[in-house]
Amino acid sequence: MLQFSAQQIALMIQGKIEGDATVLVKQFGKIEEAKAGEISFLANPKYEAFLYQSAASVIIINESLVLKQKLTATLIRVPDAYAAFATLLTKYQELKTQNLSGIQSPSYISSSATLGAHHYVAAFTHIGDHVVIGDNVKIFPNVVIGDNVKIGNHVVLNPGVIIYSDCVLGNHITIHSGTIIGSDGFGFAPKEDGSFQKVPQLGNVVIEDFVEIGSNTTIDRATIGSTIIRKGVKLDNLIQIAHNVEIGENTVIAAQSGISGSTKIGKSVMMGGQAGASGHISIADGVKIAARSGLTKTIKQANLVVTGYPAGEHGATLRSQIQVKNLPLLEKRVKELEILVQQLAQKG
Repeated sequence: MLQFSAQQIALMIQGKIEGDATVLVKQFGKIEEAKAGEISFLANPKYEAFLYQSAASVIIINESLVLKQKLTATLIRVPDAYAAFATLLTKYQELKTQNLSGIQSPSYISSSATLGAHHYVAAFTHIGDHVVIGDNVKIFPNVVIGDNVKIGNHVVLNPGVIIYSDCVLGNHITIHSGTIIGSDGFGFAPKEDGSFQKVPQLGNVVIEDFVEIGSNTTIDRATIGSTIIRKGVKLDNLIQIAHNVEIGENTVIAAQSGISGSTKIGKSVMMGGQAGASGHISIADGVKIAARSGLTKTIKQANLVVTGYPAGEHGATLRSQIQVKNLPLLEKRVKELEILVQQLAQKG
């Protein structure tokens, strides 16, 4: 178990200490539950009340926070407490795995495969022919790496990851358990007799630097060419990325979303959970897609917020929903007017 002083933590996150710099912590805790010997953080003002009740030994807070009462905990002030805490968690995780090295048995590594320095290959791993793996790569149990795969430096493949042949991974990539990279795209040509002929999927998947992919996500290989995940993309669990899709830099996609074949997503797009995009469309840079939205057409306007099915501009869609809710009332008023007109006609 790793242990750090407040002074060491402050150096890691470039913060300013208020209180005892020598106090030690060895665990992380939520602000409402943290105990002595643990470190926590406060970023959301909604949780400020817990700050004054917390038993945490060290708490990371924003520089701008004005305290309402004195605290016993040692404070570390930073410009952004949430970002600083994320940095600290990242460094902690790196320290936990930095001593992992070597090749465990049983595992299979092809004689034609090349592994870089400071690698770790856990038991029950399979590494195919002509695979090239860079430095500081951590491969956990039951990972399968197909023939001709290329993997850069500082990559973590968690248990059960499968990477099909010919795929290319860059540097500083994390892929979580159960994810499959490079399985066949869903390509079938209809025949005259009503059956379907499989279209061979001859391309690959290219994943650029600083990408993180959650558990049980699937990214299909291209029919021809590459399915491309650009630099800085973050994919949640349980996402389907179809063949020949391209996802732009720093785009984030939440769980249970699906992207159909040959769709191009721009830079810095945010897609909420259970959203979907049909095939062969484009989504402009900076678009925000609300959860459970369905995109059926190309979005050309950058930074647009869309929602609903079929997805439309957020404000217009909400106004339409209000009108739909009012339809029963409008129907009732129309019927009342019809009766009134009939009564007036009879009197006339």
